[in-house]
Amino acid sequence: MLEFVFFNADPRREFVEFISELGVAVHEVDDDETFGVAIAEDIDEALLERIEGRYDALMAVDQALFEEDAAVRGEHTAGVVLNLRSGDTVYAQVDPLLLGRIMEVLTPEEFGVVVNAIVDAVEDPDHRPLCKRST
Repeated sequence: MLEFVFFNADPRREFVEFISELGVAVHEVDDDETFGVAIAEDIDEALLERIEGRYDALMAVDQALFEEDAAVRGEHTAGVVLNLRSGDTVYAQVDPLLLGRIMEVLTPEEFGVVVNAIVDAVEDPDHRPLCKRST
């Protein structure tokens, strides 16, 4: 199963509705701190790209809600979601001021491309110089 994780119920609800409208079976998986969504791994690549794009957009909303809640509680924290090839999702804690500066110049989708490239490089290292690789 591929899992997607949210910290707030509303973005997760929108994500579940989106996936359901695409005709994909959805399983909601919650724990004490997160609201999860699981779908089958054997999904069409083009459909998966649409789902991941919507997830990235809703994660930006989820992150804003999380930060707003943290500010109300007097906490300052931020993180980046890392989607691993295994289907696991992990979070990298990032200084909120630094992440804020990044988000001033990049859209969540653009930053997601950078993060995913880093994850791919870590999970599947290519030791050739960049000039020797084809794009």
